Amino acid sequence: MELQKFNYDNKLSRLFLFATVFWGLIGMLVGLTIAFELIFPHLSSGISWLSYGRIRPLHTNAVIFAFVGNGMFTGIYYSTPRLLKTSMYSELLGKIHFWGWQLIIVAAAITLPLGITVSKEYAELEWPIDIAIALVWVVFGLNLIMTMVKRRVQHIYVAIWFYIATFVTVAVLHIVNSINIPVSLFKSYPVYAGIQDALVQWWYGHNAVAFFLTTPYLGLMYYFVPKAANRPIYSYKLSIIHFWALIFLYIWAGPHHLLYSALPDWAQALGVVFSIMLIAPSWGGMINGLLTLRGAWDKVRESPVLKMFVVGITAYGMSTFEGPMLSLKSVNALSHFTDWTIAHVHIGALGWNGMITFGMIYWLVPRLFDTKLFSVKLANAHFWLATTGMLFFAVPLYFAGFTQSLMWKEFTAEGYLKYPNFIETVVQILPMYYLRAFGGTLYITGVIIMMVNVLKTVKSGKFVEKEEDQAPALQIHGEDKGHRFIESKPILFTILSLVAILIGGIVEFVPMFMVKNNVPTISSVQPYTPLELEGRDIYIREGCYTCHSQMIRPFRSEVERYGDYTKAGETVYDHPFQFGSKRTGPDLAREGVKTGPIYKPDSWHYNHFMDPQKMVAQSIMPPYPWIIKNSLNTGSTAKKIKVMQTLGVPYPEGYADKAVEDLKKQAAGIAQGLRDGGIDVADDKEVIALIAYIQRLGTDIHKK
Repeated sequence: MELQKFNYDNKLSRLFLFATVFWGLIGMLVGLTIAFELIFPHLSSGISWLSYGRIRPLHTNAVIFAFVGNGMFTGIYYSTPRLLKTSMYSELLGKIHFWGWQLIIVAAAITLPLGITVSKEYAELEWPIDIAIALVWVVFGLNLIMTMVKRRVQHIYVAIWFYIATFVTVAVLHIVNSINIPVSLFKSYPVYAGIQDALVQWWYGHNAVAFFLTTPYLGLMYYFVPKAANRPIYSYKLSIIHFWALIFLYIWAGPHHLLYSALPDWAQALGVVFSIMLIAPSWGGMINGLLTLRGAWDKVRESPVLKMFVVGITAYGMSTFEGPMLSLKSVNALSHFTDWTIAHVHIGALGWNGMITFGMIYWLVPRLFDTKLFSVKLANAHFWLATTGMLFFAVPLYFAGFTQSLMWKEFTAEGYLKYPNFIETVVQILPMYYLRAFGGTLYITGVIIMMVNVLKTVKSGKFVEKEEDQAPALQIHGEDKGHRFIESKPILFTILSLVAILIGGIVEFVPMFMVKNNVPTISSVQPYTPLELEGRDIYIREGCYTCHSQMIRPFRSEVERYGDYTKAGETVYDHPFQFGSKRTGPDLAREGVKTGPIYKPDSWHYNHFMDPQKMVAQSIMPPYPWIIKNSLNTGSTAKKIKVMQTLGVPYPEGYADKAVEDLKKQAAGIAQGLRDGGIDVADDKEVIALIAYIQRLGTDIHKK
C-alpha cells in the first residue's frame, strides 16, 4: 500500500503554548490582586480601573478564555493532525484564529477595567467583542471540521469527539446569550429581561464551564494521558458512554444556579434532576483517565507530568461530584451566595484545568524543541506548590462558606436573628481570606517557576517547525456498524452532537418564553426613570453585582434580614438581570424600601460611596471617589430609552425626547436633599444617579 508523506506544523501549537503561559500569569496575578483587595480594601487607592468590581470579571475572563482557552487550543492544534494523520486544513485560518483570539483577550483586558461590561457572568464583554468572538470561533471550527474531512484514518478518536462538541456547543451558547441591542459602540442591553435573562445566562454560564472548561480538556486528557503514560486508554466503550451522556445531560443543568430564586419550580426541578444524573458520565470519564494509568504507578511517582495529570483528573472527579451535590436544594440552601461556591469552582480551575495544562506544557515543550526538560526538580517543585496552593486556597473558603451560611440563618431562642448585621459574618471569615491569599501566592509562585523552566528548556533546544510523517490515503475497510459508523462520518458526528445539546435548551426555553404564567405580571411594577436607568448602568459599570445580590430567597432568615422575597414579575424591566452570585455584601433587592429592615437615607449612601469604613468600620468595600467627582453623561440617555422601548419597556410614545428633562428634575430633588443635610454636591454628579437607582430597589411592590 502506497504511503503518502505529509508534515505536522508545530508553529500554531508553539504560539498558543507561549500565550497560555503568558496569559495564565496575568490572569492569576489579577486574581491574587482581588484576593488582597478583599483583605485591604484601600489597596486600589481610589483608582477606578483597579477597583475590585471592575477587575474581578477581568480575572475570570483572563483565566477562562485566555489561560484555559489558549491551553486547549495548544493541545487541539497539536493532537488533531496527529490523530487524523494529516496536516491542519489551513495554516492561514490557524493564524487568523491565533491573532484574532489574542486581540479579543487584549480588548477584554482594556474594556473590563474601564467598566465597559454587560455584567452577565463569563459573558461580560460588549457587543463588538462578542461579534469578534463569534467570527474567530467559526474560523477555528471551520479549520477543525475541514481537517477531519481530509483525514487519512477511517475513525475519529475520542479526543476529537470532545473537540467537536466544544465547537458546536460554545457557538450556540455564545450566540444565543449575546443577543443584545446596541446603544452605542460600548453599550448595549440584552434582549432578555429579568428571570428569563437569568435562565438564558445560567444556561450559558453553567455550560461555559461544561463546554469550555470541561469537554476540550477531556479531549486533552484522552490524548495526552495515554501518550505520557505510553498506555492505551482504559475503555473504548466507557468513552462512548462518557461522551454522549455528558453532552446530552450537561445542557439541562443550568437552572441549578437559580434554586430558590424567582425561577419557576419546574425549571428548577429540571436543573436538579439532570445535575444529579451528571455524576455518572463525569465519573466515568475520571475512571477512564485514572485507570489508563493502571500498572504505571512507578512512572507516576517519577514523572511530574503524570503527577499533575493524576491530581488534575482527581480534581475533576471531586468537583463533578460536588457540583451535583450543590444542586440539591437542601445543600444549595446553605451554599448559594457563599464562599463555598468560590472554593468549588477553584478546585476545578486550579486543579482540573491548571494541572492538566501544566502537565501538557511540561510534556510538549521538550518535544516541540527537541530537547530534554531543563529541570525535573523544578517541575516537581511546581507540582507541590500548585497542589498545596490549591488546598490553602480552597479549604479555608469551604470553612468561610459554612460559617457564612450558618451565621446568616441562626436565630436566638427569642426568635430574632442572632447576627442581624451582615458585617458580623464578614469579620468572622476574614482569617480565611488571608489564607486564600496565601494559597494563591503559592500557586502563582509555581507558575513563575514553570515559566523559568520552560524558557530554559526552549533556549537549550531548537524548535521543530515541521514533523514529517506518512500514512496511506483514507481507505474504507468494510461497512461500519453502530458507533463505529458515526465515528467514520465526521460531519454526521458534528450534526448529532449539535442535536444532542439543543434538546435540553429547547425544552427549557420554549415554555419559559412562550407561557405567560411563568412570569406573572405585577401591575405596580413600573419602568425605571431616566435617572434610575443611568444609575443602574453605573451600578453595572462598577461591578457592584460581584459583591451584592438582588435576589431574596423565600427563607425566614432572608425575609427577616432583607424584606419580602423576590418575585419574578418584579424583574420584567431588568435588562440585564442583577441577581448576583455571591454575597460579599448584603442583598440589595429591598434597599430602597423605607419601611424595610435595611433602609438607609440618601446621605448614608453618599458617605458610604465616599468612605465605606466611615459608615461601617469593618467594611471591606473599597471607596468610589470618582463617582462623587464625575459628572453624569446624559448624551445617550434618549437612545437608551428608545432601545428599552424596542425591548418592550412601556415608556410613553416620544418619551425619549423629554427623558433628560425628567432626569434633571429628579436629580435636582435628590441633590437638594443632600445639600439640606450638609453635603455639598452638584445636581449632575454620577453619585446622584446611583443613589436614585439604589433607593428605587424593591419599592414597586411596597408602599414607600
